[in-house]
Amino acid sequence: MIVHLVYNLLQVAVVMAFAPLLAGVTNRLKEIVQSKRGASIIQPYRDIWKLFHKNEVISDQSSWIFRFTPYVVFIVPLFVTLLIPVLTSYPLFFAFMGDMLGGGFVLALGGFFFTLAAVDTANPYGAMGASRTRLVGFLAEPVFMIVFFTVSFVAGSTIPYIVQQAWVQPLSNFFEPAHVLVMLAFFILILAEGGRIPVDNPSGHFELAMIDESKGLEFSGPAAALMKWGGEMKLFVLICIFLNVLVTPWGLAASTTFSNVLLAIPLVLLKILIFVLVLVAVESSLAKLRLFRISEFLGVAFITSVAAMIMSLFAG
Repeated sequence: MIVHLVYNLLQVAVVMAFAPLLAGVTNRLKEIVQSKRGASIIQPYRDIWKLFHKNEVISDQSSWIFRFTPYVVFIVPLFVTLLIPVLTSYPLFFAFMGDMLGGGFVLALGGFFFTLAAVDTANPYGAMGASRTRLVGFLAEPVFMIVFFTVSFVAGSTIPYIVQQAWVQPLSNFFEPAHVLVMLAFFILILAEGGRIPVDNPSGHFELAMIDESKGLEFSGPAAALMKWGGEMKLFVLICIFLNVLVTPWGLAASTTFSNVLLAIPLVLLKILIFVLVLVAVESSLAKLRLFRISEFLGVAFITSVAAMIMSLFAG
């Protein structure tokens, strides 16, 4: 039990340490593809460090929600990290405390508070970004549920470790139509929930076109650092769920020895790097959609997830 608890804390440390690096590598690769010089891959660390050493300015009109939100956004991905396989393919101390659907609701809780905080200061751009984010969330959440229902029907559970062993670990299941469609639907969800192109442009700073970025305009100092760090950890966690639970358990430690768990860190990071290359290729090949076209994009994810569920029912 104590060993599993230590490995749980190690997973949390890995997510906290390497989430900014994921953002830095992604931004750097996009700059290279666009023939730009760009910033260093460690620039997100510098940004977080700089924000933590700045003063925080809080509006007199804001309530406790605005002050409380940065901590919620920062803690929520760490809580989900305790439930999912980041380094090990076997269940850890908190593995059965919640399933994939519960983890999705916990991640949505952070977005809910972020939306409330954006409206709390009466900044018109924050409210505009909050309404757009709720539109994306309203369309993405049914896809989450259908994906998890499909997974639970095939694997007999929504616990990430059980799903991995029952559906993903046997290589014969990888090319099943339902599995391929579920992976495609979840990949589209990562683009939407992570604020990536074509749903949103994470590097854009035009107020009228921003979605996620416009909600955090009023945050400064340590609060802005927590928001930035929390957003990067959320993307890291979603990618871990996609790769380790729905795609392949390759790279995860299968034994309880500490050396194997440490060896899993570079292997998992290598797997994430391959995913980032695919993500950069997709983002560099597409343009940001107009707001009314986002519903069509997420509608494709919904239809794909429903088709996966129907195929899994026929296969069963």
